[in-house]
Amino acid sequence: MLIPIADVPRWYAERRPEDTIAISHGRETLTWRQLERNANRRARAFAAKGVKPGDFVAIGLPNGNEFFETTFAVWKCGATPTSLSWRLPRGEAVAVLDILKPSLVVGGEADWNAGNALPAGFRPEGFSDEPLDNPVPRYWKAMTSGGSTGRPKVILDHQPAVTDTAVEQPLGIAPGTTLLNPGPLYHNAPFIVTHLALFGGGRITGMVKFDAEEALRLMARDHVQWVNFVPTMMHRIWALPADVRDACDLSSLKIVFHMAAPMPPWLKENWIAWLGPERIFELYGGTERQGSTIISGVEWLAHKGSVGKIGDTARLRIIGEDGNDVAPGETGEIYFLPNDGAGSTYHYLGAEPKRRADGWESLGDIGRLDSDGYLYLGDRLADMILRGGANIYPAEVEAAVSAHPNVRSCVVVGLPDAEFGQRVHAILELGDSGDVQAVADGMGDFLADRLSRYKHPESFETVAIGLRDDSGKVRRTLLRDERAAWLKANRAFRIFPARHRARAG
Repeated sequence: MLIPIADVPRWYAERRPEDTIAISHGRETLTWRQLERNANRRARAFAAKGVKPGDFVAIGLPNGNEFFETTFAVWKCGATPTSLSWRLPRGEAVAVLDILKPSLVVGGEADWNAGNALPAGFRPEGFSDEPLDNPVPRYWKAMTSGGSTGRPKVILDHQPAVTDTAVEQPLGIAPGTTLLNPGPLYHNAPFIVTHLALFGGGRITGMVKFDAEEALRLMARDHVQWVNFVPTMMHRIWALPADVRDACDLSSLKIVFHMAAPMPPWLKENWIAWLGPERIFELYGGTERQGSTIISGVEWLAHKGSVGKIGDTARLRIIGEDGNDVAPGETGEIYFLPNDGAGSTYHYLGAEPKRRADGWESLGDIGRLDSDGYLYLGDRLADMILRGGANIYPAEVEAAVSAHPNVRSCVVVGLPDAEFGQRVHAILELGDSGDVQAVADGMGDFLADRLSRYKHPESFETVAIGLRDDSGKVRRTLLRDERAAWLKANRAFRIFPARHRARAG
């Protein structure tokens, strides 16, 4: 049955036993009835602060039950939620809020200078918990993007805030699914999949912050059936001792999706061997929903390295530098076109799409198709390293370097080089037993059978903090430009040279 998203908590509160848990984070739980009543109170409190149907509300809250009470309250106001990291720096937050112009900001840092705001932990005392009746929001969500490459933009999803409780949700989220959410809810994928599970009457087991061993424990405890990871999380789980991984009963787990960042083939192979190819899935696509590809582990074993085929809601092309389609096997820029036409799935606030005159759009990624129509990704065009006339794609180097047993995470950037134009520089997050000079000295031998010599990093740097956040995202452009500026200013930062300097091309 098609109902407004705002009515989802009431729908299941009336159809589930009173003590049925909808959401949990740690020891804090919310039943469907509690979610409905608390969201109604919040909605009235938001309305008292000036929120009207058609407005935007910015949410800057960490993972927790309060987040979901807030999103449903926003929909109950007839408004559209925008989820932001509660730790967003003031400059980025102000830029987003200037574009969005929300009627209310819930949570966030004090220095955001939001004109109309409620703090995290706000309790709507004195407001009725009775149902509300407001118009359905035109846009069910408005997410942000672009903070790592330039001025932020807001992506308005053109799907209205309604859902069908009688059908399976996308990505194999069946009605009643128990879903683990290990990712930050200010990112698009965790926001979507958690709410899809709730739309289908499922249960969310949420993590406030990702921890590899805790994720396994929660999946076993709550008999989790569906989870979405990013490769960084899968790397951390795989780095656990085998007896720790194998001690957890994951027999209930039906689907493990990964998305949002490139997956090293060696890591995917290990997960497929561990859980079975029929349970591992990958998605490639953008928040804009112009198109996406999905591949199962079974398909991947026959097309190793692929991210799948285009779905049935859109078309895909690979276009070369001359503006024409390239042949299968040749590399070019990836373009999508939804079946309903350009601009049918979204529009931007604060930016213009990269759209050709014929309506086809690019996310800025490059790739190739094989003869069977399976897509293989390269890198983002802006991230490509041009070294001595050769194109080097950071994701390929990162995947190889990350296979090193002492490397927890790796980001590769191109730094200025007088001889070759750019050189390959690897920024490493090492395990507890890792020594950066030893890793640098041995990396040439380690990569000998994995990468062509000219792709090997020529210098290394180690950092103490995580390079990728729990969503798998990395600010590569910022890292590259920061180090280039340091070099230009003769600022010292510890670089460990590779034992052997690579040759050109």
